[in-house]
Amino acid sequence: MEENTRDQEKDTSNNPNKKPNLNIPKKPKFNIYWIYGALFVIFLVIAFSKNSFVSETNLTKNWNDIYKMLSKRDIEKILVVNKEFAEIYIKKESIQNDTSYKDLKKEKGFGSKSFYTYKFITVESFQTDLKDAHKQIISNDTINKSEFLKKQILNSEPVPIISESRRDWSSDIYSFIWPILLIVVMIVIFTRMMGKGSGGGQIFNIGKSKAQLFDKDTSISINFSDVAGLEEAKTEIIEIVDFLKNPNKYTELGGKIPKGALLVGPPGTGKTLLAKAVAGEAKVPFFSISGSDFVEMFVGVGASRVRDLFKTAKEKAPCIIFIDEIDAIGRARGKNAMTGGNDERENTLNQLLTEMDGFATNAGVIILAATNRADILDKALMRAGRFDRQIYVELPDLEERKAIFLVHMRNLKNDPSVSTEFLSKQTPGFSGADIANVCNESALIAARNGKKIIEKQDFIDAIDRIVGGLEKRNKIISLDEKKVIAYHESGHASISWLLEHAHPLVKVTIVPRGKALGAAWYLPEERQITTTEQMLDEITAALGGRAAEFVKFGRISTGALNDLEKVTKQAYAMVVYFGLNEKVGNISYYDSSGQQEYSFQKPYSEKTAELIDQEISKLIETAYKRAVELLNNNMDKLDSLASVLIDKEVIFREDLELIFGKRPFDKDREIEGVKPQNDDNLLAENNTNTTLPITDSEEII
Repeated sequence: MEENTRDQEKDTSNNPNKKPNLNIPKKPKFNIYWIYGALFVIFLVIAFSKNSFVSETNLTKNWNDIYKMLSKRDIEKILVVNKEFAEIYIKKESIQNDTSYKDLKKEKGFGSKSFYTYKFITVESFQTDLKDAHKQIISNDTINKSEFLKKQILNSEPVPIISESRRDWSSDIYSFIWPILLIVVMIVIFTRMMGKGSGGGQIFNIGKSKAQLFDKDTSISINFSDVAGLEEAKTEIIEIVDFLKNPNKYTELGGKIPKGALLVGPPGTGKTLLAKAVAGEAKVPFFSISGSDFVEMFVGVGASRVRDLFKTAKEKAPCIIFIDEIDAIGRARGKNAMTGGNDERENTLNQLLTEMDGFATNAGVIILAATNRADILDKALMRAGRFDRQIYVELPDLEERKAIFLVHMRNLKNDPSVSTEFLSKQTPGFSGADIANVCNESALIAARNGKKIIEKQDFIDAIDRIVGGLEKRNKIISLDEKKVIAYHESGHASISWLLEHAHPLVKVTIVPRGKALGAAWYLPEERQITTTEQMLDEITAALGGRAAEFVKFGRISTGALNDLEKVTKQAYAMVVYFGLNEKVGNISYYDSSGQQEYSFQKPYSEKTAELIDQEISKLIETAYKRAVELLNNNMDKLDSLASVLIDKEVIFREDLELIFGKRPFDKDREIEGVKPQNDDNLLAENNTNTTLPITDSEEII
């Protein structure tokens, strides 16, 4: 059989196209825990098999058997051992002549026995039982004898009883060694578990790197074709990969490849996915590790892991090291006064700086890192020679979202009517992760409804689900509350329709979603800069809900919590960050370095703080009065819109056009929505959605 197996292996090696024989049984891998388990079982068997000094091979008897032996005068002597049990020795001639002792005849050679074992309760009770049995036996034998002979026989000694103190050294040694062995085994297992959780097989390997290695044996299937919408970032990354594949192309001209590249961008934009694509395309060893993997409770472990990581990488050069969420160890030094001078994170960062560009050379080792908080990274980490390039991975625009939809819809069974053009226009501000979630959620919604293919409406419902939350139609809302919510949402819709720079409205609903009692969907304009007028119009539109409540009912409610939070932050940013206030002036107190995060003082005086508070309040109150004035001038239209919303629960852009007329500000702006087919099926057929809904909630209060 072994020769046949070898022949098969030879054939496979000579003919690479021939598949190996998969029927050859694979030997199980050896595991050191098997030895630990076997030793543990052995010790348990020994522990439970030992019963004080009584051996399992001894033949035990009960009192009736001993009484018969006494009656037949077969007992030679009785040996009481340690006042725990008795050894009943039988006369040799009785063993040879009496067949009832055949079990003793079997004991031959080494360890042969001529006694039985009897376990008694106490020595005194055993002696009393022996005397009583002796008297009874003698009385039965001397029935026909004279009184003098009876007394003489009764007063004679019974079977000789000998007491002996015996010490079982093996048991003493075992009882001494067993706890020690148990403690040693527990320590070994505990240290191995700690070692596995700390980057090594033993506790002494806690300083070893925890980086995961991807090479030709553990390749990644993701490549650049799976990364859509990041064309500019891919261009710079592809150059690094190309250098690793064709280094002579660059070195002949005297050029040097960048030592490191930092991927910067908001969460979900595809930084880690881009790194995975590099690992799949480079065809060189790829080390992947998270920034938090360097941090440990033991002092010096982080620096040790950095050294071990670069040592291993140099041995496998050319290679790539990818550090995800590098801000866990790359935060600017000296900013946290609470940790003192011996900050383990700073020691780890110092070692990382030394390894990236110190006296030692890292030829062929390229560092990739990703973070969404580049503003708080240490300046020494960001300089040229460590991270030569900063690759910005921003939120995708319209064309990039279209490409991302195409990637994530490859494996979906879509209806031909589903258009990536339409979906990309309905998802401004969505990241790549959000788009992937939309595609997956649409498939789940279609499956939940028993459909065989994913329709356009399923994608629209998925966007609704992600943006606004799950519908709660069973939520109990009184008629008065429903009326207040309807006027609140109608106020948002009316103000946004009447203001030039407000976002175009797409949909308004009073069906509760998540924590929101009502929501208005807008289609935000994708712009890079924002003017003062645009921000003021957005603040006014956000206050339209509370203004509508005041205009209609003469009172306000807690439903505008989300609006007030958004407005306050936006007004604060206008005054403090963007310098859009005349009295405060062209001053920005924004700190891009993150130093104010640990500061107990404001970067401005108390007088300036008072001025800032006054200007923020003035700005918001001016916008609120503006919203109230607009609604008072259009009260009849507000009432009409609220009544339609109460009746239908969901209204669209077309409903506002019937009441307010065409919006004159949309001449140069293309807005794509879903037109209602009939008034009765608005909820089922016409859910058009965008990203940033204005939501109101009373449940938080």
